[in-house]
Amino acid sequence: MEAADYEVLSVREQLFHERVRECIISTLLFATLYILCHIALTHFKKPAEFTTGLWNLVFLFSNLSLIFLMPFAYFFTESEGFAGSRKGVLGRVYETVVMLMLLTLLVLGMVWVASAIVDNNKASRESLYDFWEYYLPYLYSCISFLGVLLLLVCTPLGLARMFSVTGKLLVKPRLLEDLEEQLYCSAFEEAALTRRICNPTSCWLHLDMELLHRQVLALQTQRVLLEKRRKASAWQRNLGYPLAMLCLLVLTGLSVLIVAIHILELLIDEAAMPRGMQDASLGQVSFSKLGSFGAVIQVVLIFYLMISSVVGFYSSPLFRGLRPRWHDTAMTQIIGNCVCLLVLSSALPVFSRTLGLTRFDLLGDFGRFNWLGNFYIVFLYNAAFAGLTTLCLVKTFTAAVRAELIRAFGLDRLPLPVSGFPRASRKTQHQ
Repeated sequence: MEAADYEVLSVREQLFHERVRECIISTLLFATLYILCHIALTHFKKPAEFTTGLWNLVFLFSNLSLIFLMPFAYFFTESEGFAGSRKGVLGRVYETVVMLMLLTLLVLGMVWVASAIVDNNKASRESLYDFWEYYLPYLYSCISFLGVLLLLVCTPLGLARMFSVTGKLLVKPRLLEDLEEQLYCSAFEEAALTRRICNPTSCWLHLDMELLHRQVLALQTQRVLLEKRRKASAWQRNLGYPLAMLCLLVLTGLSVLIVAIHILELLIDEAAMPRGMQDASLGQVSFSKLGSFGAVIQVVLIFYLMISSVVGFYSSPLFRGLRPRWHDTAMTQIIGNCVCLLVLSSALPVFSRTLGLTRFDLLGDFGRFNWLGNFYIVFLYNAAFAGLTTLCLVKTFTAAVRAELIRAFGLDRLPLPVSGFPRASRKTQHQ
């Protein structure tokens, strides 16, 4: 056999071993998850015990991940070991543990001082033994409160961005976009860049070849996506996009309507306050006024708001830099994404309960929030959410109409003002 045949066989063997390795890892992961699910199902006998117990475990491990594991991961990536110690994993672990203990003492002291100032309770100032019963839930409530404020900013922005994101993923009708023109422009730009790369001496400017190669790859990817969208069926093109936009509009309008009704209930009935339920009878009484249909609507709305909050979080200018990039994401950036998603997920039950989307909160032992009984905070939160969501939606739709009007009147073809361009230096002018 020739050398080329041996190289082909070695590549095939490598691909085969990689495939076998992936199958083994997937099997082990599935078996581990199956064993954990079996232990959880056999440990909790009744459905009510299973739901509440599993939710308490979720809150427990979210506390551990957010307060201990994420800081440990960050300090471990940044640590190098103590001075004079051996370089290795063990030295980094020692330094990480010491840093984590110091951080725990600092956070515990801050929580103790904050609880003593807010509660003004002598017992809370003198006792440090009720860490599990008081300080950890108090710290978690503070983190969830910050997450609820973050959801207040990100969710309205995400609700407005969902329309544009869905429009990019789905194929629009031919009345709204011309795929043939986009394909022609993409092929023309790709040919122009390829000609520049092949003949760099024909242009008197200095060309960055690496940048040109990246632009060509981006144009090729865009052209492949446009080809796939052009090959879409007529049903997908003419029916999928309008139905998706209609569903988004209905879900968004229903969310705003429920929040508006909850605001009126807060003004009329004191029972609408989102206080935690005690000894809820799961499976016996429906938590929705519409029965099972209302419960399904609540679940769909909560999932829709969850997805919208994530979209709004990564679309906001403040957190846009945290967005993961393919093969270009540092470990600290991954840890930051995990922390932000943990904060958002921990605040989602409180967020849904505060807006009146559901009366079923399941806050558990770590969900005793005193601020949920404050009428002014809850009322202002609901009013701010309804106002911001309406403002973002109106701005999104009016921006599209404004762009179409500018294009219709030909204002987009007006010449730019000369003052907007940077002035050339005197040396360049003399030359």
